[in-house]
Amino acid sequence: MNNAFVNLLLRWLILALGVLLAERLLPGIRCDNGLTLVVVVLLLSFFNVVLKPLLLLFTLPFIILSMGLGIWLINAVLFYAVGKLVDGFHVAGFGSALLGALIVSVTNLIINRLLTPPPKPPGPPSDRGKRDDVIDV
Repeated sequence: MNNAFVNLLLRWLILALGVLLAERLLPGIRCDNGLTLVVVVLLLSFFNVVLKPLLLLFTLPFIILSMGLGIWLINAVLFYAVGKLVDGFHVAGFGSALLGALIVSVTNLIINRLLTPPPKPPGPPSDRGKRDDVIDV
């Protein structure tokens, strides 16, 4: 299988887990069935690829002034928009969207940290290809 395809599937599964956790933890978010969840994940992924970069660009001064909290608001707006667009996925209000976006973001952060292998420690320095600044005569 293609590694990029596996990465995409893994990202979708993590996003689906985040949406499910938000649904279970928040009374204002409800997803009727599994097919609706798939549609929500696909639409959120599409919004993150297409709309989010544009929104980040246009709101960059606000994001800088709010020290990054504007990104959380953008995620909540996208989450709320998906709730309005998808039948069977209900987001009660913008407060629920804010908390749902926070849960999805934290879930994504934690699982990506757990799945990312630790960096390899640097090996011993080798003399091959070593360049000195001193000219030997």
